[in-house]
Amino acid sequence: MSATQAVVTDNRTARQVERDTRRHEKTAQKRLTSRGATLAAAIIAIVWTIPTFGLFVTSFRPGADVQSTGWWTVFVNPSFTLDNYFQALTSGGTALTLGQSFINSLAITIPATVIPITIASLAAYAFAWIPFKGRSATFVFVFALQIVPIQMALVPLLTLFSKGLTIGDVTIFPGFGLRDVDHSFATVWIAHAIFALPLAIFMLHNFIAEIPSEIVEAARVDGAGHGQTFFRIILPLAMPAIASFGIFQFLWVWNDLLVATIFAPSSSLPLTQTLNSLSGSWGDRWFLQSAGAFISIIVPLIVFFSLQRFFVRGLLAGATKG
Repeated sequence: MSATQAVVTDNRTARQVERDTRRHEKTAQKRLTSRGATLAAAIIAIVWTIPTFGLFVTSFRPGADVQSTGWWTVFVNPSFTLDNYFQALTSGGTALTLGQSFINSLAITIPATVIPITIASLAAYAFAWIPFKGRSATFVFVFALQIVPIQMALVPLLTLFSKGLTIGDVTIFPGFGLRDVDHSFATVWIAHAIFALPLAIFMLHNFIAEIPSEIVEAARVDGAGHGQTFFRIILPLAMPAIASFGIFQFLWVWNDLLVATIFAPSSSLPLTQTLNSLSGSWGDRWFLQSAGAFISIIVPLIVFFSLQRFFVRGLLAGATKG
C-alpha cells in the first residue's frame, strides 16, 4: 500500500483537515462578530481612511497648490497633475532615485523573506516530528530569542560582517568582510533572516505540530524518510502558515529602515531610505513624499491580496484538532 493510499483511507486526511479548518474559521468569525464590533470597526476605518485619502489627493496636486491650500479644496477647485509621481521616481533625495531604490527593495525583500521561511520550516519540522536530546529546551531557547531587542544585535552583527573583533594585535573573532563588498545585499539578507527566525520557527512549529500524527505515521510505514515526509506531506499542508508568515515578513522587510540603513551599502539602499529624503532639507517638498508613499505600497498590496486567503488559516493554526 502506498503512502498516498494510506493518507486517503486514514481517519484524518488532508482534505478533512482543510474542511475542519474552514469550519473553525466560520465558527471564529461568528463568535468574534457583533453589531458593536462592526460599528467600532467602521468608525476606525473611517478615521483611518480620511487622512490617507487626503495624502492620496495631495499626491496628485501641484506643489504650489499644496503649499497654499488644503487638500479638501479640490472639491471646489479641482487641479491635478502626475508630475509629482514623475519627480518622485526620477529625482530622489539621495544618490539613488526612487525608481532605483524600488528595485533595491525588491532585491532585499524577496530573499529576506524566502531564506528565513526555508530555514524555519525545516527547523519547525525537526522540533515537531524528530525526537532528539534537548529538543524542548532548544525550542524554548529559540522562542525566548523573540524578546531580544534588535538594537542589541546591531553592533555584534556589524562586527561579524566587517573585519571581526580585534583587541590589540590579537583577533578574537574573525569577520566575513561582507561590508567591504559594494553592491552587495548579503549583509541585509542575513540580518533580516536572523531577526525573523525565532518568530518563524514558533509559528510554523505550532501549525506543523497540529498535523494529525496518523498521516505522518502512514508515510513512515510506507518507507518514507524525513525528506519525503517533509516535502510531500508536511510542506503542502503547512502552506497556510507559511503564507501567513510570508506576509508578515515581506511587509516588515519592505517597510524597514533601521536594518537596511545600517547594513546595506550606500549603493544598495532601499525604498524607505530614499522616501525619507524626498521631502527635501526643509520639508518643503513633502507632496513628493506623499506620491512616493503611494508608489511604495503597490507591491505590499499585491502580496497581501494574493495571499490573503491563507492568512486566516495561518493565524488559526492550532484550531484544526478535535
